[in-house]
Amino acid sequence: GFYLGGKEINEKKYVRNAFVEGDAYFNFGDLMYYDKDYFIYFKDRLGDTFRWKGENVSTNEVANVLTALPFIQDANVYGVEVPGADGRAGMAAILLKDTVEFHTDLLPQIFHHCEENLPVYARPLFLRFIKEMPLTTTHKQKKVQYVKEGFNPALISDPLFRVSAETKTYIPLTTENVSQFMAKSRL
Repeated sequence: GFYLGGKEINEKKYVRNAFVEGDAYFNFGDLMYYDKDYFIYFKDRLGDTFRWKGENVSTNEVANVLTALPFIQDANVYGVEVPGADGRAGMAAILLKDTVEFHTDLLPQIFHHCEENLPVYARPLFLRFIKEMPLTTTHKQKKVQYVKEGFNPALISDPLFRVSAETKTYIPLTTENVSQFMAKSRL
């Protein structure tokens, strides 16, 4: 058995006859979903949704949209605390492809791509451009550190940007303008 606890405990963890009679899948509590071509994907369990404005945001969905852009290698999406706001604001740590130099031209492209492919509440409010994607020993993206650092320019040396609906792009977030942004934005 997989667990010390006898067959009856393990039996609960199996999904039987899921696709064909007699098959058995071990159910680790992961969510499965189908895409339009009926491929099955397993979604990570922990920490992969956060609430913003009363809506559940799927970090995987946002990351998949971002990585569809040809210049993005990987994206680590997480919710950050915003003082006085309802829920957690979406933030993405973005790893560009090796061949791509960061340039501000990329920012409006990210903005428009998110606008076309994500509901308003799921679009990242903050972007952080990272040099490498740290993984845990199980190859899960490390989020804890990022979540802790939030979007605080005083703690983060990576280039930071915030969404600007007025200019339809992302603009630099600095220690000078972060408090202004917090004060005037009705996040």
